[in-house]
Amino acid sequence: MRQLGVFAKFWQPGEVKTRLASRWGAIAASQLYRGFLAATIHRFASLADRRVLAFTPVERRNEFAELAAGRWQLEPQSAGDLGERMRNYFAAAFAGGATHAVLIGSDSPTLPSEFVERAFVLLQTHDVVLGPTDDGGYYLVGAANRVPSIFEGIAWSTPRVWDQTLARIRDAGISHAELPPWYDVDEPADLARLRLEMATRLGEPEIGVLSRLVERVCSSPPA
Repeated sequence: MRQLGVFAKFWQPGEVKTRLASRWGAIAASQLYRGFLAATIHRFASLADRRVLAFTPVERRNEFAELAAGRWQLEPQSAGDLGERMRNYFAAAFAGGATHAVLIGSDSPTLPSEFVERAFVLLQTHDVVLGPTDDGGYYLVGAANRVPSIFEGIAWSTPRVWDQTLARIRDAGISHAELPPWYDVDEPADLARLRLEMATRLGEPEIGVLSRLVERVCSSPPA
């Protein structure tokens, strides 16, 4: 069974997309984050056998349920740092019957669906699959049949994530495959890149909705 998960945090102003908030303000940044998440879960709502929206904090379940609209199973994220939370996501996936599990975030709202489909294909012959980002991290991680030992000792949210993760893979002696690079939207320059990309994809309903939100925010005066 194939499981796709999305990690999500509640869009509380001041707690999400802080680098965008420094340019457009905390409220606009929170609206962008929610828009990114909505686009992500709507675009992938029919992919995989089971879809899990792994959210935090637990008391915001109702808001996430509204976004999921019954198409995603809701699961609170565990406690701990990012590595612990990802490890626990994969442990729960395999305990629940998944044979191939993939996890993405909401920072890449236009991620090509073929990249995610390709990840599941690669997991038929590899232990781990990763999708690299331009900033030294990864936008996707997938595993087959068991939790890989690649989440410990990583300096999360730094440019060292990718190299450290590859080192963990080598140390564990497991096989891995890599997807094409993509990008997260964290900085104003990333948002400018997103605007240009979306201008060529307005025929996709979710992209069109997100594009209008981004244009509205970008046309507003800086905070």
